[in-house]
This record gives sequence, structure tokens and C-alpha cells, in this order.
Amino acid sequence: MKAKIWNKSLWLSRDYKNAGEAQAFSQLLKDSGFTILRFVDWKFLPFGYTALWLLAESHFALHSFPEEEKVYVELSSCNAEYYERAAALLDQLEQAVAV
Repeated sequence: MKAKIWNKSLWLSRDYKNAGEAQAFSQLLKDSGFTILRFVDWKFLPFGYTALWLLAESHFALHSFPEEEKVYVELSSCNAEYYERAAALLDQLEQAVAV
């Protein structure tokens, strides 16, 4: 097997403030076929939010920039099939709420 990582990053015009709002990404990852090993997040004071999903197939992260009302999303995966599914769903989300 040859080592290969697929990456996708995008900016969304939305500020995710907590894990409840970010749960849609957990569902997106599951729907794409990924295995979520761990979820960790951090709410910064007075504002800001970062979340990381450790996947059996790599990772997914979001970092909010509330002062600009946007969030940076990044997916890295060693599974092309799951990556393509997630990338298509992220493309749809990006078109709906793009910066």
C-alpha cells in the first residue's frame, strides 16, 4: 500500500460556538464512512471554538474566528472513498454558507 493523504480545507461564514452546533460535522463524517475514534473540543474565553475529530482514517478539525464570523474547516484522510464522500458534502455546505 502506498502512503497517500487527501486534504480539503475551506472557510465557512458561520461561527460554531460549541460542540452542540458542531455535531452536524460528526454526522457528516459518519455518513461518509469514517470511524470517529475521539472527539475533543475547546471553547475559548471570551469567545472562540476549536474542535478535532480523531478518525481511524486521519482527522477533521474546525477553528472558529468569531471576530470575523467564520470558521476554518480541514479534512485529512488516507481513505479516498470516504474522503470523496465527505468532500462532496463539504462542497454542498460551502456553497450554502460560503464566505
